[in-house]
Amino acid sequence: MLSVILNTSLRAVHSLNITSLQKIMAHKRSSSSQKGGSASKKMKLSAPGSLDHMTLPEELEGEIDFKPDCKTTDGLPWNLKIVSWNVNGIRAVLKSKKLHYLKFEDPDIVCLQETKCAEEDFPEEAKFLGYHKYFNSAQKKGYSSTAVFSKVKPVSVTYGIDIPEHDNEGRVITAEYESFYLVNVYVPNSGQKTVRLPYRRKWNTDFLAYCQNLDSRKPVIVAGDLNVAHTEVDLANPKTNTKNSGFTAEEREDFTTWLDSGFVDSFRHFHPDQTGAYTFWTYMANARKRNVGWRIDYFVVSKRFVDRIAASLIREKVLGSDHCPIMLLCADPGSNGTSTSGPGQKEEASVEKERAGEKEKKEEEEKKEQKKKEEEEKEEKEEDVEDKEKKEENQENIENEKNVENVEPKEETESSVKEGKTVENGSNGS
Repeated sequence: MLSVILNTSLRAVHSLNITSLQKIMAHKRSSSSQKGGSASKKMKLSAPGSLDHMTLPEELEGEIDFKPDCKTTDGLPWNLKIVSWNVNGIRAVLKSKKLHYLKFEDPDIVCLQETKCAEEDFPEEAKFLGYHKYFNSAQKKGYSSTAVFSKVKPVSVTYGIDIPEHDNEGRVITAEYESFYLVNVYVPNSGQKTVRLPYRRKWNTDFLAYCQNLDSRKPVIVAGDLNVAHTEVDLANPKTNTKNSGFTAEEREDFTTWLDSGFVDSFRHFHPDQTGAYTFWTYMANARKRNVGWRIDYFVVSKRFVDRIAASLIREKVLGSDHCPIMLLCADPGSNGTSTSGPGQKEEASVEKERAGEKEKKEEEEKKEQKKKEEEEKEEKEEDVEDKEKKEENQENIENEKNVENVEPKEETESSVKEGKTVENGSNGS
């Protein structure tokens, strides 16, 4: 009796296990089908640098106006958008899919700092199509480094500030445009317990001299992580940070000296008293959620450029790094209205693009027609040469025949046999 009960129980358990397994497998097949096919089917990858597959990060839905309607003090609409962002590792922000934000921001120029990536290792997917690309890599692998992406090709691009002790960490890229210089910079941190402060102050002095030299020729826009909170309103806890890197009296004094020499902190120009406006939050202690941060990312511009600025904004909603992007909107006469990101510029740019495409198509057709004409002329010349050669050959044969008719038959010699030449019955066998 006990044996029968045990056998019945085992069969029931076995049946239950099979049924459960069948249900699990059926659920997996259903899920796979809903997701677009079997697991063995390969996912279609986007082309390197393609933005088509990128979607707006969920947390930004309805949170950002990507085309703010703002003008300069002279009433000019902006036509140039520049974004600066310390990404704290390009691979990490790309993996998080937060870099997708740039597709929707659609800036004319992008300045990235702390990419931590050499040019040859830069992810192809982050090399956006439609932009000219420039990289300055640190000698030390995986450290510092900067990059610039620009829709308009700069007049010239230089790397570093031409001082060897400052130029081995990939911290500066300068792009010259028609009406201004753009300097993308990642200023060195003074280090824990400010051990690097003496070097930092030397950098500050040399970098200021570099910017002044540029400013003597054209207005300058300095974009990047400057690693200093200038005033107490620029960080959440000023009193407890006076001896920490980024808020020492020396660093703040050097920044004041910079501004006093003919430059302007663009954000404070438009928002002189705004509090709680930060661009950096440590990953520790849930600082970002509590907005315990620092404003250490800037657009510092030549004083004479200020009237061309429509807005200087912080994109604090954008995640993906311990820094958020900052943005500058300008009315730049040098851009000739070619920006595709400004209000009303999309349609104009589309028309210009269509015209350029038609012109390029016409030039291509003209080139093809010219090439075809040249090939035909070449063929005609070759045919003329061939006809001439044939005529000359025929003439030579006629002359030979005449000569042969006047020669008496000769006895075949040994040498004529070796040379394969025979003359029989008055004909030339050569």
